[in-house]
Amino acid sequence: MVFTREGWGLNLFGFYCSLLIFVGFVFGGEIVKGDGGIPTTLDGPFTPVTVPLDYSFRGNAVDLPSDDPRVRRTANGFEPEQISISLSTTHDSVWISWVTGEYQIGYNIKPLDPKSVASVVEYGKVKSMKKQTQKAEGYSLIYNQLYPYKGLQNYTSGIIHHVQLTGLSPDTVYYYRCGDPSIKAMSGIFAFKTMPISGPKNYPKIGIVGDLGLTYNSTSTVNHLIKNRPDLLLLVGDATYANLYLTNGTGSDCYSCSFSNTPIHETYQPRWDFWGRFMQRLTSKVPIMAIEGNHEIEEQVDSKTFEAYSARFAFPSKESGSKSTMYYSFNAGGIHFLMLGGYIAYDKSSEQYKWLLRDLANVNREVTPWLVGVWHPPWYNTYVSHYKEVECMRVAMEELLYNFGVDIIFNGHVHAYERTNRVYNYTLDPCGPIHITVGDGGNREKMAVQHADEPGNCPEPASTPDSFMGGFCAGNFTSGPAAGNFCWNRQPEYSAYRESSFGHGILEVKNETHALWTWHRNQDMYNESGDQLYIVREPERCAVKPKSTRKIWKSVM
Repeated sequence: MVFTREGWGLNLFGFYCSLLIFVGFVFGGEIVKGDGGIPTTLDGPFTPVTVPLDYSFRGNAVDLPSDDPRVRRTANGFEPEQISISLSTTHDSVWISWVTGEYQIGYNIKPLDPKSVASVVEYGKVKSMKKQTQKAEGYSLIYNQLYPYKGLQNYTSGIIHHVQLTGLSPDTVYYYRCGDPSIKAMSGIFAFKTMPISGPKNYPKIGIVGDLGLTYNSTSTVNHLIKNRPDLLLLVGDATYANLYLTNGTGSDCYSCSFSNTPIHETYQPRWDFWGRFMQRLTSKVPIMAIEGNHEIEEQVDSKTFEAYSARFAFPSKESGSKSTMYYSFNAGGIHFLMLGGYIAYDKSSEQYKWLLRDLANVNREVTPWLVGVWHPPWYNTYVSHYKEVECMRVAMEELLYNFGVDIIFNGHVHAYERTNRVYNYTLDPCGPIHITVGDGGNREKMAVQHADEPGNCPEPASTPDSFMGGFCAGNFTSGPAAGNFCWNRQPEYSAYRESSFGHGILEVKNETHALWTWHRNQDMYNESGDQLYIVREPERCAVKPKSTRKIWKSVM
């Protein structure tokens, strides 16, 4: 099918080829898979499908305890732990991060001296680490979580190390160990594989997860993810849920319900250390690229926020021209990723918006044909939970992303799964991106079940704006089936598939125009799919609009 921006058009040859290649077809508006065929976006838009929560699979959404072997500290002295890898902007550089020394929590804490332990990575293409070994040195830091109220315990982290490796070969396995060799505090040997060189024929396999937490359900998600062997992991916000705890370690599924009288929203920072230890089995081998979520806000003394998030992950902010850890970009093969911040200013006068415009203007679609956006709170969400919460962000940024031809957008925040048809400004549009919400990683908060379009579920408009960012932009729909109303009275036509279940996703880009998206439910075998679709780009029909982008550029400069 060949489309214009003004409407759905039909090209019989394209439709015929789609059927031959994928053996998928649409019957009665619903997705039908024949002989193992997989539907494509060319077959859409699809009639909305809802799969309700299967309550028999709900269990064990409780956090791992501090004495669980998977989260206990096993390092001695200043031996490295919580080891992770993250990417720079291009294939020839990665960051290695780890923690040494023990955190402290209490009333009389004494921060460690970051300069007391060196930050060294030894690496090479030979596993023995005796020949062809190179060495890189980096920097280290600590962060504190401090509260100006009597009775609240303060926290100071272990020493967090970040070392950048440069000059790496593409698509190559490297072996490494990290630590401080001068005090004989080095890790064991780990391995990672660099990204392929950026180009239209080269693509990594990408695992995508959001709102993970550290529950028994989270461990199931990670186990399934590991079995699918991704080359890269995207974390679309909300890592540890340390802010569901008081500083004394008392936790709850709902902080505001259980601790409504606390003078400040407390956190229990050791949960970050627990999470880092648990995730090391994955993140020491597979690069993880994270973006902040609302549970990373973690307000403390002097209104400081996002301290743990900004300290513990390494970000290619400087390399991508960003002045903040809250937004950045990078390439992974033929994909350019836009990691955007939903909890920092995003209006057209903001630094983030101006950075985004510059970044988009420098994208070469002949080198990176695929353009993917990632941020935490979704713009297109039909659940009661967080309904129209970041409408101001959508109003500010959607036109820009649409005009530059963003292909796919990944979000979390809503604890369920949802995939849209191609959409722009709440209207079906064959050149709009596919929005995919994967906030179903398995954290201890309740799963999203109720839909805003069900009778009696439509929230009051004044209750919807995000409390941290503020601002109200979510009015009634002005056109279409829901015109004059704040909510639809049925599943919106832009919502193709939604299901309340825990899981993760895998994105496998096949070439310049076709990418296979697969969502896996935890209750299924890891190699089964709960939702699967080929996302097809049509660059000839949905080209970048240069006149529109020049107009936007002039408006912010």
